[in-house]
Amino acid sequence: MTDSSSLLAVIAEVHDAKVLDRTAKRLRKQKLLLPTFEQLAEPSKIPGPISEALLGVSRDAPDPLNLWRVHWYNDWKGGLPLEVPAHVVLPPSLTGAPSPILVALGDTFPMISSHKLLAAYSCLVPRLVSGAFDPTSHRAVWPSTGNYARGGVAISRILGCRGVAVLPESMSRERFEWLRRWVAEQSDIISTPGSESNVKEIYDVCTALEDKSTFIFNQFSEYANHVGHYTVTGRALANLFHNYAQQNPGVSPAAFVSASGSAGTLGAGDYLKERLGVKIVAAEALECPTMLYNGFGEHNIQGIGDKHVPLIHNVMNTDAVVGVSDAATDGLFLAIGSEEGLRMLAGLAPPETLSLLDHFGLSSICNVLAAVKYAKAAGLGADDAILTVATDGSSLYASERPRLLRERFGGIFGAVEVATQLGSHLFGADTSHVQVLDSVGRNRIFNLGYFTWVEQQGVSLDHFEQRRYQSFWGKLHDSSERLDELITELNARSGVSPD
Repeated sequence: MTDSSSLLAVIAEVHDAKVLDRTAKRLRKQKLLLPTFEQLAEPSKIPGPISEALLGVSRDAPDPLNLWRVHWYNDWKGGLPLEVPAHVVLPPSLTGAPSPILVALGDTFPMISSHKLLAAYSCLVPRLVSGAFDPTSHRAVWPSTGNYARGGVAISRILGCRGVAVLPESMSRERFEWLRRWVAEQSDIISTPGSESNVKEIYDVCTALEDKSTFIFNQFSEYANHVGHYTVTGRALANLFHNYAQQNPGVSPAAFVSASGSAGTLGAGDYLKERLGVKIVAAEALECPTMLYNGFGEHNIQGIGDKHVPLIHNVMNTDAVVGVSDAATDGLFLAIGSEEGLRMLAGLAPPETLSLLDHFGLSSICNVLAAVKYAKAAGLGADDAILTVATDGSSLYASERPRLLRERFGGIFGAVEVATQLGSHLFGADTSHVQVLDSVGRNRIFNLGYFTWVEQQGVSLDHFEQRRYQSFWGKLHDSSERLDELITELNARSGVSPD
């Protein structure tokens, strides 16, 4: 890749007016009207006719209207947008943390039941509205560790173009089953060697695929991924906190926690730090402690690919890194998904809270555990709220249960094993592998990205270094307004009406 991936360079000019004409015709043919980031950040601004039409559209359908559900305010029944993002509040009595943890639920997003749909839409839009991507001739390639690729394939199908998913072969069976139902051709599913940690293998496949008819939407380097979460996820979480604070006077926003992955979701932390003054906490798998220890390895926290520092990670604005073991996420996934586990947790939280634990997939549990560990390490209290997200729900990992039971516990997972997992990994979570970053720590992690982006992927050293300064990221954040202008212009060119 080259510096042409810079979002500001992409939207500075129209790349090809003829491509835009063809794109407008395709949107008209598909009856596709693109939502702006402002509308996704505040769904109350979605035109009334669209909101009414959505009531008759299944959230699981490849319907163009479902792009208007790429936000945090959906319920699971497909009704009108909620006033507050769908969420669960985990009290200290349930987690053992000293602070309440507010978790926005990502499986409310349509089609793929994961908030990674927002990342896919965010990466696509700048290329689409500038004429860089031609949906009538390009095939769209979506390199991912699972959910992002599914989001890209879903949007590709809505656009009527070819979508190619590239993801590691060890991802959950549910991801591949979904893809087989949605791709145009089965050859559009490319599984790469390894697991979450094998991101370079994904890059290598993309390099081999790249030609004039192919467009690579690399979520790890597309700055619009960061901007989409800054604008949409950041504002949703700020709204969630303000709503909670109204009901709990005296509470303060302390931290935003998110696993690194592509680092897109961490962009929400920039917004929350600016508006609420939170600390930004990045989580990673302890079995592959790239940020913590310049380490490597392999893990099963599906959804947080690593062994590199994403180009779109604003490292110099990150305040802490927390390592979470996949032994903990695997064990708690089995425990809270069992009847015995829910019986043991009964009385520690309201029944409606416990019923929502089913909306936590493996990376969601990772985020919660990182929040628990950080709260203890930072000495937070009952009035310090932590914000995080549940990337997806347990339904994407049903096929993992038999394997985890067999490999982790020899097929035996009774009351003793459940109690041990809850006691060891939740109530007994310690403060090990929590690193509060000073300037030395931030620069160490930042510099680590050099080897991926400058040496391997062709980013210029000058561009790489610009990311060290917050002025660079501030300009990116301001670009969402220009993106919305370009979306509006393309919508007008297409002639598709919201009525």
